[in-house]
Amino acid sequence: MTLKTLLTAFAAAVEKGDGNALADCFTADGIYDDYFFGPSKPGRDGIVEMLAHFYEGGKDFRWDFFDIAEAGPLGYASYRFSYTSILPEAKGARVAFEGISRMTLADGRIQHYAEVFDRSIALSQLDFAPERLKKIALKYANRLKETPAMARHVKT
Repeated sequence: MTLKTLLTAFAAAVEKGDGNALADCFTADGIYDDYFFGPSKPGRDGIVEMLAHFYEGGKDFRWDFFDIAEAGPLGYASYRFSYTSILPEAKGARVAFEGISRMTLADGRIQHYAEVFDRSIALSQLDFAPERLKKIALKYANRLKETPAMARHVKT
């Protein structure tokens, strides 16, 4: 299966809310590391649970992957993503943003999926109070600073 075919199935599963179809895109020990929710538990149940989180706060998901590149066990793709928030304070806002996916591939499936996008663009569309936005941003900043990969960058 090509990465383009795999990501087409991935996007369709998210749009339909079909956790089992999304899990079919992953290896048996696959991990979905979402930029809002963090990494899923490894395996099928973790992937299904991750998609359920999407639908706790949103509906009418749309996901388009483009500029797909694959090199051995690595895959990358740009994407456009949108949804309608069902959080009461968001008042039905349509949230839209762009990002980049990076994947480790094995046996024609995704073993590890991660992404990067500008959280502030997404969160600003939800009409949260400034204090709440700051609290969320600091949570992610602190989480990043605590990773071993950032150790050299946070030392003074």
